[in-house]
Amino acid sequence: MKAAVIRFPGSNCDFDMYYALQDFGVDADIVTKDQADFDDYDAIFLPGGFAYGDYLRTGAVARFSPAMKAVTQAAAAGKLVVGVCNGFQILTEAGLLPGQLMRNAVDGKAPGFINDDVPLQVVNADTPFSSEYGAGATLTIPVAHGEGRYYADAETIANLYANHQVVFTYQENINGSVDNIAGITNKAGNVFGMMPHPERAVDELLGNTDGRAFFKGIVANILAKVK
Repeated sequence: MKAAVIRFPGSNCDFDMYYALQDFGVDADIVTKDQADFDDYDAIFLPGGFAYGDYLRTGAVARFSPAMKAVTQAAAAGKLVVGVCNGFQILTEAGLLPGQLMRNAVDGKAPGFINDDVPLQVVNADTPFSSEYGAGATLTIPVAHGEGRYYADAETIANLYANHQVVFTYQENINGSVDNIAGITNKAGNVFGMMPHPERAVDELLGNTDGRAFFKGIVANILAKVK
């Protein structure tokens, strides 16, 4: 399996994602915002950080980078695309995932930047990103964001559930996300975004390996396709 990790100006989790993928035997490359195509890659990862300084709005500038045109084409071709934290924000701005990530706000209060380990629930285990956990499983994954509140209108939320696109939810609504939503896919199921950082939960030295199943599922899905 070969994967690309896109480094935008301001990305700061690119090496976290790169090393996590390598831990699972993935041939990973860090590519730039100017990557013209992803023909040689099985999967594409948009890491966390502050792409283009989060100017204007998180992900709003990055979505116009040349690499995102190529990501859109790769997604349409059925390749796996994964956005974590800032990567999730970029995917929504690019229209590859529905909804928007907004400033954290819970019950009218603004908790500011949240940096913590949070428990998640698996809502849909029938995806490449959750298949190794099992339906209803709980896991603890680190978060680090100030604009992680997932929002979409009522019709969009209803469609997400009808199409089984909600993959992970927060057990406790830490940032004010609609329906506690922490991670979703597109309707086709090959584009995925989540605010928590599974790449920061793959090594026993960090005291948390709950993210390992996330990467195991992705690798298993890709390998099953190429056999």
